[in-house]
Amino acid sequence: MNRVFPILLWLAFTLLFWSPTAWAESGKEESSRLRVLTYNLLHDGAWSGFFENGTHLEERLDMSIQELQRLQPDVIALQEASDSRKHGNVPQRIAEALGYQMVFEPATQHISGIGFLDRLITSAIGFKEGPAILSRYPIVASEVYDLPRCQRRMDPRILLRAEISAPDGPIQVFSAHTAKGDECQLTRVGEVFREHRGTGRAILMGDLNTGEQSPVLTEWQKEPGLIDAFRVANPGISGGTVWQNIHVEWPTADRRVDFIFLLDGGTGDRPVVRSSRLAFDQPGRLPNGDALWPSDHRSVLADIELAPVDRPRISRLSDASPR
Repeated sequence: MNRVFPILLWLAFTLLFWSPTAWAESGKEESSRLRVLTYNLLHDGAWSGFFENGTHLEERLDMSIQELQRLQPDVIALQEASDSRKHGNVPQRIAEALGYQMVFEPATQHISGIGFLDRLITSAIGFKEGPAILSRYPIVASEVYDLPRCQRRMDPRILLRAEISAPDGPIQVFSAHTAKGDECQLTRVGEVFREHRGTGRAILMGDLNTGEQSPVLTEWQKEPGLIDAFRVANPGISGGTVWQNIHVEWPTADRRVDFIFLLDGGTGDRPVVRSSRLAFDQPGRLPNGDALWPSDHRSVLADIELAPVDRPRISRLSDASPR
């Protein structure tokens, strides 16, 4: 009997701390934390399918990939992601270098709204660009929203959504690149984003091409359900993300137009911003020693924790390929 009691005690201890419930709870706490990043790549122009324009896209792309490998974000929202005759599919190249999945939708394929005509135009010039979303975890669905053209009829803008199967459940991720000062596009982006309020697991990232003092973003800042990740983490810092002269030694970005917003679903589990900062904030070097910045935008990085959901645990991709 003296030997049986310690064995029973050991079994009870094992069942208590190694039960499926304990595994699920510990996995839930870990897996709801994400590192997300938004980044405008600065494409090299609509005519880059024919000639170079001095933006050194290949060199900047190498710099960007190296920095992304160092930062290790779980989810990346790209703007000005391009696919051109000279440089190939840039977001796909980045995804392959990182081992991530990818969804990409060129806004330039929405110029006229007539599919075959838009494809003919982009094929003729050998260039297309738009938003992309890259993920360490599986991308299970995506959707494209055409944004209204209230200012420039021939400047198509879209909002891209990807549903990501994170370890503890789905996350809706949006990548946006609105036209400069186009308030009606921002209004539409906000409407689509708010449709996912009930989940508490939606992230809007992108180049909104307007400052936080704009009428629409001022209202967003006042709205309890919308969380500006960088501003929450850095209340006293300007956080300028544009515009960087890519050819000079010194920083020139002094205006914040790139944002990460989280959506409070009102479920009681409010998203948490652990930290947020700017990235891609140092120049690299060309072979001749001249300075070259990765982009004319700073990237915005945030470490966040979303409301958990009860879903089976999913492992990170070990050998993902872009979609």
